[in-house]
Amino acid sequence: MNKKRQEIWNKSGGKCWYCGCVLADKWHADHFEPLGRLPNAISYNYEDTEYALIRTKVETKRVPLNPERDHIDNLVPACPSCNLMKGMSSVEGFREIIYRFIESLNSYSNQYKFAKKYGLIVESQEPVVFWFERQNAG
Repeated sequence: MNKKRQEIWNKSGGKCWYCGCVLADKWHADHFEPLGRLPNAISYNYEDTEYALIRTKVETKRVPLNPERDHIDNLVPACPSCNLMKGMSSVEGFREIIYRFIESLNSYSNQYKFAKKYGLIVESQEPVVFWFERQNAG
């Protein structure tokens, strides 16, 4: 592991910054505060802020770019699933994504609803608390 990755890994002692799982050999260095950089995006400036214009089948989004956030202090270790799910979201945005999973599962997953019906799943309205927050609370 190179020096920079070792420094990032050391921030959590080899655990995912978000879920707390032990990191495998392949882990991601996540920008805690997102850069907003996307491949194949059209970049432009508006009122001294650099943006990326993202076009999807449904909508066009204007996403701010923040290259000043690309530094070691803003990089944290993350398991691939947490980093990919977080994407360009802020920590609060990521928390909201996770919190809404129950609503989504109840709306779209018959297997989930059936397992819940038979008592195999118990839902909680507990707030989403990340690993790094539990470490700072203690």
